[in-house]
Amino acid sequence: MKKILAALLVLAAQQTFAQSNQETLFSAKKNGKKTTIGAYGVPAAKFTPIDGKFGLLTGGYGGVLLNGKIMLGAGAYSLINNVETPTLNTAGYKDYVNLWYTGFVAEYIHNSDKLVHWTAGALLGGGGVGRRDKNKWDNDDWDHNNVYDQSGFFVAEPFANLEVNITKFLRLDVGASYRYIAGSSTAGITDGKIGGPSLNIGLKAGKF
Repeated sequence: MKKILAALLVLAAQQTFAQSNQETLFSAKKNGKKTTIGAYGVPAAKFTPIDGKFGLLTGGYGGVLLNGKIMLGAGAYSLINNVETPTLNTAGYKDYVNLWYTGFVAEYIHNSDKLVHWTAGALLGGGGVGRRDKNKWDNDDWDHNNVYDQSGFFVAEPFANLEVNITKFLRLDVGASYRYIAGSSTAGITDGKIGGPSLNIGLKAGKF
């Protein structure tokens, strides 16, 4: 019995030692090195048609970077310029598109150490669209914005960029994306009018 118990203890010790060398997501070795963990953020601008007119979206994305290749994080964008849409109000004020969206972002970076390389990824999430009237009250010098007829939607936006390493901690991204919108119900502003292609530019800063 003592011999059997001793043998079991030796076997258990061997198994414990073997498990201590197992690979995990954050300890897996590649070329003798452990997984590296970094992070970055990307303030960005998107030039895109909204309801057939020029639209400018600003915002950005960022998150945790694994092995200098895979980023997992989040992003958000909103329309900042006045894109006029046919009015539905009876007061005669002009109506403008009010648009924003946010969601989970994943990005793959190919050959990150090269001066010029490419990246690809996607944003998956949701947002809101509505009508914004911009008017001036009597005896009032300030413009006022009233957002109404709002609705939510699903958004999926795949993207691809060319990236240039400016410094060790700073990179320039130029690329394109396509914004797929589904589920909005704001009168006169269809999914197709607020979805579509974008030309994008961003400045990526962080630990790569």
